[in-house]
Order: sequence, then structure tokens, then C-alpha cells
Amino acid sequence: MITTVTLNVSVDKAYKIKGSNESGKVMRVLECNNTAGGKGLNVSRVISLCKEDILATGFVGGHCGALAEELLEKDNISSQFIHVKSETRNCINILDENNISTEFLESGAPISEEEVNTFIKEFDDIIDKSNIITISGSVPKGVPSNIYATLIEMIKLKNKKVILDASGELLQEGIKALPTMIKPNSEEMESLLGVSINNEEEVIESAVKLHENGIEIVVVSLGKDGALLVCKDGVYHGRPPKIEVVNTVGCGDSMVAAFAVGLERGYSSIECLKYAISISAANALTFSTGSFKEEDADRIFKDITIEKIR
Repeated sequence: MITTVTLNVSVDKAYKIKGSNESGKVMRVLECNNTAGGKGLNVSRVISLCKEDILATGFVGGHCGALAEELLEKDNISSQFIHVKSETRNCINILDENNISTEFLESGAPISEEEVNTFIKEFDDIIDKSNIITISGSVPKGVPSNIYATLIEMIKLKNKKVILDASGELLQEGIKALPTMIKPNSEEMESLLGVSINNEEEVIESAVKLHENGIEIVVVSLGKDGALLVCKDGVYHGRPPKIEVVNTVGCGDSMVAAFAVGLERGYSSIECLKYAISISAANALTFSTGSFKEEDADRIFKDITIEKIR
């Protein structure tokens, strides 16, 4: 089973509007799509679509928290959340007719120290039921910045694999515990390594450095140009075919989900890369966040090219 950790759950509202998003004007929503969000729950949804057993955990609270659980249940995703006193946040994504996305992300209401400790205690039992664990996104106020390092250390003590997809101090602290895989972008690698990255060669050098520092798998998403993979077998660049993008929100989460599925199925790192690019690109063809059509992924998979760089 794969478990996803989402400490900062949200109810995500995707608004489709006519024309462009203009400040100071009344904008009529043509279509609204509600999903249980937070990066880890986007990962959960994609894993479920890949037909793997999934358990979602984290914090939820209040009416929005209950709605998030209800939305997950409709998506046939099992969950084991810690219920907290504060209200789960909302996040809004406005998509105009030119497919330009504008996001409004609430930070998340505070969580108490007691609630954090309750989660850590229950998480220890959850690890026993899991083969692969993903940890994604931000945390609410009140959660310590080293929380991901704590969770990763717990996971590794039980010899389970863990993927970390975070940013800022959470990532800086988290990689100290050496997760199995990380998915940083160029800006995050600059911060982690204290370097300036200005071209593809420097992206490669930085990813290699993180791998040499003890991260088994380093994946760098390159948007429409695919993704870079650094692992014990070498450095690889996977490229998807050209597609007509509808919505890129959730593509990174889809890539994390697909890598988790690949690891669960025993795929090689290169097979994981190709599979992940196909799922991520297929996500970009849908309006919904963290969603894809199997036929799209299958078609894209056939046209992906993998090049060994080193």
C-alpha cells in the first residue's frame, strides 16, 4: 500500500471563467470543480486512478475538513486523518479562456502541539501498513519546520521508501534525513546547495550533487521538456511529445504519484521516469487537478524519449 501525507489539507476550488481574470471586476464563473486538495491529496487521487491501494493521512478540521473527507470518499480513497479544532483551509484556482491560471492559497489555520504529537503517534502505526510513503506540500502554523525530517526518520527505521516533495525550510530540514526521493526545481536546488543555476548543465550538476549527498533518486521537473532523473544508474532526460495543455496545476503531484506507483510495482528508475512523465503530461490535458485519462497516458507513453546523459 502507498500512504500519502498531507499536513495542510484544503478544499480546492477550480473556477473556469470567460475572458481574462481582471482585478476590480465582477467575474462570472462558468464552471466550478471542488476537490480535496493539498499536494498530497492530489497525489492520492492520481495513485487511485493508477489502481493502487492508497491511504491518505494528515490533519483535517471543521466543515471544510468534513467536506474534504467526503470528496475523498467519493473518489474511493481511504483516509485516516487526525481531526483538529481549526478549520481546514480553502484554495482557489482561476483558469481563464487562455488557460492562464491564477491561484489563491490560504496558509492554513494553526495546529496545536498536542495535535502534532497525536499525529506522530498514529503515524508510527500507519508506517507498518505502508510500502511507499509520500510527504508533500506545506504545513499549517504551529507545525515545526523539522516535522518532515522526523517523519522520514521514522519511515526509514522501518525500512520503507519515502518521497519528499516540499520547499523552503521544510525541504532543507527534510533532506537531512535522506529521503528515498526528492523532486526539487531549480530555485529549490539553488537554496539547498547555495549555488546559482543558469542553464541545463548547472541543473544537472546540482541534481548530481544532491544524489551524491545521499538522496537515492533526484527528479527535476522541466515542464514541457519533461524531467531529469539522477540515480545510481546515471543521469537521464525524459521528454514527452508535444501536447495541447489545458491545466498544468497538479502535474508535479502527478509525477510524484506515478513514481510512488512505479516503486510500489518494482519498476526500475528509468521505467518510473517514463511512466511518471506520461501521467504528468496526461494530467495537463484535464481541467481537474490531480486527474488523468488512462487513454491519454497510454498514448503519451508510447512517444516519450529517454536519453542517457551520463
